[in-house]
Amino acid sequence: MLRRLTQISARQLVRAQSSSAQSANDKWDLYAGVLVERLPVVTKTLNPLERQFQDMLSQVEYENSLKSDFELKHERDMLQTELIKQGKAQVDLDDSVAKQTAQDLKDAYTEELKKFQFAPRTTPDDAANVTTSTDRCLEDTLYLVVKQKLGQQEHLVLPQGLRQEGESMRQTAERVLREKCGTDLQVLFYGNAPVGFHKYKYPSKQRTECFGAKIFFYRASLRAGNVDEKQTPPIPYEWLPKDVLQAKLNTAYAESINKFLI
Repeated sequence: MLRRLTQISARQLVRAQSSSAQSANDKWDLYAGVLVERLPVVTKTLNPLERQFQDMLSQVEYENSLKSDFELKHERDMLQTELIKQGKAQVDLDDSVAKQTAQDLKDAYTEELKKFQFAPRTTPDDAANVTTSTDRCLEDTLYLVVKQKLGQQEHLVLPQGLRQEGESMRQTAERVLREKCGTDLQVLFYGNAPVGFHKYKYPSKQRTECFGAKIFFYRASLRAGNVDEKQTPPIPYEWLPKDVLQAKLNTAYAESINKFLI
């Protein structure tokens, strides 16, 4: 009888330990991360084939277009001049002095065009490789990454933080961005639903309460401002194009991020 009770107690202890382990494995910390993107400022530089195709479309559009008001005025001026030469039209000297012909306008436009210069597609921050500036890589989308301490080490990640009790994940994302980057950074969130997901397990020594972390990412576009460098403590950050971003992030983390990058 005593042996049977001992066996039952042992089984109950094993079940309790198994249940406790299963409970720990089921609990995860919930994080919200924000992918802040500075959208391209200028269009991509056309390659030779794209340039050739664009020129062809422009030529087709020109050939199929109607005459503009300027062209019609120029034709009327030419006809009036020809009639005057043939003596079929009278010339009002006072009116002719005050009148500005289409050819006069064309000459003025040509002179103005000679003075026009295209703005450069690169900036001083490009030349100096100032990675904290949003005024560079104007043809590309730039993504904000910050250096945060995860566990015992610092990692370059998208701004992220732990969800607090009573918060929605969207509210957590807004709070995290404000706490990490300051109030000068103005962004527009695209929606209330996350666009991506990443999870990782904690080291075995740190699995006291939770098995790991699950991060839900929200997408936002930069409207104005930048990360506040005067906040305490200052947070290291960079604005990186996609190819550089992939090279700097942890491999598994980068694979999750790459699924929702444009």
